[in-house]
Amino acid sequence: MKMIDFYEKYNKDVKKELKKELNLKNIMMVPRLEKIVVNSGVGEATQNIKVLDKVIEELATITGQKPVIRRAKKSIAQFRVREGMPIAASVTLRGKRMYEFFERLVDIVIPRIKDFRGLSSRSFDGSGNYTLSMKDQLVFPEINYNKVERTKGMSITFVTSAKSNEHGKALLKHMGMPFAS
Repeated sequence: MKMIDFYEKYNKDVKKELKKELNLKNIMMVPRLEKIVVNSGVGEATQNIKVLDKVIEELATITGQKPVIRRAKKSIAQFRVREGMPIAASVTLRGKRMYEFFERLVDIVIPRIKDFRGLSSRSFDGSGNYTLSMKDQLVFPEINYNKVERTKGMSITFVTSAKSNEHGKALLKHMGMPFAS
C-alpha cells in the first residue's frame, strides 16, 4: 500500500508546494505526472528475433505489465531493417502502476546506479517531459543477475502536464527525483 501513500503525498503536499513555488492561481494549473513510458530498443532483433523475447520478459518483470512490440516504421538498408520488422518493446504505465514504478525507481533503482552524482537536467524536451537513459537493466532488483545473457539499455520517459521545462523539473524534484545541482 506504499503506492497509495505516494499518490496521497503528491495530492496533499506536493501540489500545495508547487502552487506556491510556481505562483499559480489555480490548483488545477499545477503540473502532474500523466504517464511513464519504458522503452527498450533492440537492434540485434533484425538478425535474431529471440533477443527481443528476452527483453520483453525483462520489461514485464520490471514494470509488472506486458510490453508492446514496436515495429520499424520504414526500411533502412544500412541497418538491414525492413518496414514492419519488430525492433523494440515498450510499456506505458498510468495510474497506480505508474506511481508504484516511480517510487521504486526513486527509492531503490537510482541509488543503485554506479558512480551516481545526480540526474542531468538537460534531458527535458522543451515541454516539461523528462527522459532518463539507463545503460543496463541490472540496477532493478527484480532482474535475476544469473539469467541475464547480455546487458541492454532502456529509456524511461516521464510525461507531465507541465507547460515548460522549469515546471516539469520542479514537479519531479518535489516528487523526489535526484537532479544534479
